[in-house]
Order: sequence, then structure tokens, then C-alpha cells
Amino acid sequence: MGRAFEYRKARKLKRWGNMSRTFTRIGKEITIAAKAGGPDPSTNPRLRALMQNAKAANMPKDTVERAIKKATDKDAGDYKEIVYEGYGPFGIAIVVEAATDNNTRTVANVRSYFTKHGGTLGTQGSLSFMFDHKSVFKIKPKDGVSLEDLELELIDYGVDELENDEDEIVLYGAFEEYSNIQKYLEDNGFEIVSSEFERIPHDLKEVTEEQRATIEKLLERFEDDEDVQNVFHNMKEED
Repeated sequence: MGRAFEYRKARKLKRWGNMSRTFTRIGKEITIAAKAGGPDPSTNPRLRALMQNAKAANMPKDTVERAIKKATDKDAGDYKEIVYEGYGPFGIAIVVEAATDNNTRTVANVRSYFTKHGGTLGTQGSLSFMFDHKSVFKIKPKDGVSLEDLELELIDYGVDELENDEDEIVLYGAFEEYSNIQKYLEDNGFEIVSSEFERIPHDLKEVTEEQRATIEKLLERFEDDEDVQNVFHNMKEED
């Protein structure tokens, strides 16, 4: 199994275990996508993909429709996507992705979380060298198409890793190749279960049980913040 798959497998059960938080996160992404590319999923590939994510998460249809409508609501907040980077306690690198209508509030909160838990907020881009930014697709297998054949075909579209995950296939590709991968899959009749972006650390840092407990408290503070969409780090997960 590849590095990206193992990292994602170890942490996916911990992330967004709360259903309402999952819906909030996907809803914001849908609103941002609808505002950027229009409310019609047939002409907005990113919105189309996010609606598949919503379906995979069992998000109610009316909640999805409200998120799309919010993109054209003049009274609704204008979300901006911002990335914050810093070091937590014991030198753990942390990348926080946020979608906020008030950056002043969000950056103050993020800075306070770092500070109160023995960490420091860094400058944007300061930790990018420590992570690979990946497009991640989960698709259903297709009759007559082997994993090996699919991998050979998708290399030209930016995919660099494929793995079987129970009854689905997980594809990893370069962040900037997201639209090319999506187009290939749709044009060739593959069922896309979900798609997202992940930051995969180059190296994982070992910590003691006590250190892990301290770091987890900081990660929980981030994930409890309504402005925060995703949190990535280079702490090795428990076996």
C-alpha cells in the first residue's frame, strides 16, 4: 500500500465523525463552488463533484439546495478560503484550511489555539514543502477494467497512486490535475463516489502517548471551530 493511502486510512475515521460538522463543511464548499462557477451542476464540474460528496455523506437534498441558493443570496456572507500554517507542541507541523466570511476573527482564533496549546502560527506557505497537495477520488470499479489498466490510463491525467479500499478504488493525483482526472472519469463512465483534496505529509513524526494527548487537544480545538474545513498534520497516527 502506498504512503498516501496508509496516511489517509489511519486518519479518516477520526476526521469529521460528527455528522452536522460534515454537513457544514460540505455545505460551505458547495456555496463557494456555486458562487465561483454558477449554480447549475451540469455546467459546473466542481459543484457536480461536491454534490456527489454530499450524497456519499447522506446529506439531505434540501440542505444541498440551500447551500447552492446561498451563493446567490446577497445577504449571505462571502466565504473566502484561507490556509493557515504553524507548528503545534513538540514540533508537529499543522496546516489548517478555513472557509470564512471574517478573516480577522478566524486568524485571531487560529492564532490563539496555537498559542494556548504551546504552538506558533507561521506565515502562509511556510510548511508547504512538508506536504504533498493531492486530489483524491473514490470511484466504483468498472466491469472489464483492471486496476493495472486503469493506472496505466490515468498516468497521463496526473494520477500517481491507486489503491483498492473495500469495494471502491481510491485515486491520488496532483492537486492541479483535479479537473483533468474528473473529466476522464466522467467521460469514461466511472461512478465517482466522492472527491476531495488532501495534504499528505512527506514524513511522519513519532510522539509519546502523553505528547499525543496534548496535540490531540489542539487538533480538537481547530476542528470544533466552525470556520475550519480541514486540519492536516505530520504526527504519526496510533497503530
